[in-house]
Amino acid sequence: MPHFCHTEKEFYFPPVADADEEGLLLIGGKVTSARVLEAYQKGIFPWYSEEELPLWWSPDPRFVLFPDELHISRSMEKVISKKNFEFTVDCAFEEVINACATTNRNGQNGTWITIEMKEAYTQLFYEGYAHSAEAWKDGELVGGMYGIKLGNVFFGESMFHKITNASKFVFIKFVQQLKQEGVQLMDCQVYTNHVESLGGRLIDRVEYLKYLHPKSP
Repeated sequence: MPHFCHTEKEFYFPPVADADEEGLLLIGGKVTSARVLEAYQKGIFPWYSEEELPLWWSPDPRFVLFPDELHISRSMEKVISKKNFEFTVDCAFEEVINACATTNRNGQNGTWITIEMKEAYTQLFYEGYAHSAEAWKDGELVGGMYGIKLGNVFFGESMFHKITNASKFVFIKFVQQLKQEGVQLMDCQVYTNHVESLGGRLIDRVEYLKYLHPKSP
């Protein structure tokens, strides 16, 4: 059953096993850069809309992508080989997060990327934890994604595209780069058809947590 935080003074993250069937663990508390880092380290993430109190989640099962299991369709191989897009990392973080917040999505009214969330993740970018990946065409930002890297795990937050295949392109290129950097798992948090088509799958939360706290050899 989810916990409720009445005041900042009493804020703490309860055990993830206390989350309800949908994964909701905690209601309330201010979203700050330090608190977001603590949450990720415990397998928790914030996700809520502007008119709600902050909601903290730890779903079971968890939707993830293993870089070794990245699926690139033949059509995307052609897109990449044609060099229709230019790929960069950490060149336009604030533009990417703003685009993710303002992009219209099917079945979604408004945005969960609130002003408070933007401030926290932008601070984490300047602290070296948050990163963005960008797709450019003719000098224009046409796709991107952002998230946080901790150890061997990358926590994907959101992505956007302005033209067809831009988000798939940037996702594929970024996963390939993260693999080269030693990332073993991309946390995609909740299921989407889009990421499943690229190799995403569900795993038990217990298995997922092992990647956050690997045992020393």
